[in-house]
Amino acid sequence: MSDVMNEQSGAKSPRYKQLANKFVADIHAGRLKPGTRMPSLRQFARQQQVSISTAVSCYEELKSLGWISARPQSGFYISSAELPQDSSHPYPQWSQFVSQVSTPKPAQTVFEHGPLGVSFSPLDEQAVREMETSFRRAIRRIGDRLSRYPDYQGEISLRQALANHFTQQGFPFQAGELVISHGCLSAIKAALETCTRPGDAVAINSPCFNGLLELLAQMSLNIVEIPSLDEGIDLAQLEFHLKAGNVQAGLFSTTFMNPQGITMSVEQKKHLAKLANHYQTPIIEDDVYLELSHMGEFVLPAKYYDDEGYILWCGSVSKTLSPSYRLGWCLPGRYLEIYLAKFSAGSFGVATQIQLAIADAIETGAYTRLLRKKQIQLLGQKQRYSDFLRQHLPKNSRISQPQGGIVLWLQIPGLDVKAMEQDLQKHKVDIRLGPLFTSLSLYQDCLRINIGYPLNEAVKEELQTLIAIIRRHITSDD
Repeated sequence: MSDVMNEQSGAKSPRYKQLANKFVADIHAGRLKPGTRMPSLRQFARQQQVSISTAVSCYEELKSLGWISARPQSGFYISSAELPQDSSHPYPQWSQFVSQVSTPKPAQTVFEHGPLGVSFSPLDEQAVREMETSFRRAIRRIGDRLSRYPDYQGEISLRQALANHFTQQGFPFQAGELVISHGCLSAIKAALETCTRPGDAVAINSPCFNGLLELLAQMSLNIVEIPSLDEGIDLAQLEFHLKAGNVQAGLFSTTFMNPQGITMSVEQKKHLAKLANHYQTPIIEDDVYLELSHMGEFVLPAKYYDDEGYILWCGSVSKTLSPSYRLGWCLPGRYLEIYLAKFSAGSFGVATQIQLAIADAIETGAYTRLLRKKQIQLLGQKQRYSDFLRQHLPKNSRISQPQGGIVLWLQIPGLDVKAMEQDLQKHKVDIRLGPLFTSLSLYQDCLRINIGYPLNEAVKEELQTLIAIIRRHITSDD
């Protein structure tokens, strides 16, 4: 009875979701194996001391996310767990090269914006309803602010909500240290304007999100690509360029990188912060995927280890909620005053209503609930996409297995992605090919796939078309 009352009271974390999350964690950790039979609903209810309705809700949640399946007249079974690495589908290999200054070039391709191309995960109906509620409350609370320009630094209620949110995750900062921006890319652009001048060189991840390469090209900045490693990036090469004065700033994704999916180890993040402070060189940290851990565990950013304020930490709700809100932020550290001046010079602030709505979602706990649900959904979708790709791609294909984010990085030996372009356009398949993520002659056998959409029949059909195109453009069996 107490369990039912708890659910009816509108508790922030319903018991059935807590139980479902525990099952997902056990599956991911290997404590529950594929094919394992689940307890009957009555047995489960007795074991967990919950009502039958809670047990049913828990199983329905797991079923909807693809973690269990029902067998007629037999019961429920674990349907999937993350497969161990095997020799037929190893992880991608990271290109190793000597870093040097190069010039980024804007991409010429016009994209279709299909489900496999854009790095995006749509809101479900429940999330849409919750956000609509937050927007209605924001309209009622806007008051006389409707007649004023927004605060250039951002609404204090949002900055305080974000400060409280991240402080609860173990990453503390003050509301006065934060600047609200028009999405993460806007935050990064203002950071680059703060730290660089046209003609300067910026150290970046390689491969690097194509949107950042476009931005750097438009700002007339040169780049130094730093090779990826399993544990992050080649920090020895980065230090060489910092010491030689070859780069005036750094711009790195550090957690669930786009496109390669790597997360810097704690040691790497500490070392990156140490390098920024030692060489007194600004490092911009693009952390737009930070909160999309597939296991719901918060990963501390490199900014956490920054003692002297040389890291400018940027994030947004574009991946966790919706890119249409165009809301992000920057923690500029020692550069706060000049950053705010650069940002406000090209903007009269961010729309007040959007800020108040996001603040409401965070303050009421809606954001945390939606975030946790999305994390579990992405874990399941990663598995389903990986399984599908393993079944249909050539056996020597290499598939990343990131612990968070929305994309998979594929490497298919012998693939000629350049030759694929016209074929992809002919069949209207939107995909991001490896060369898009570099200014060098690299990643010619690689591509990136978005896993943010549920793997429904329409997405499977597009994947089948993509795989057929891939098979037509493999030039060797190496």
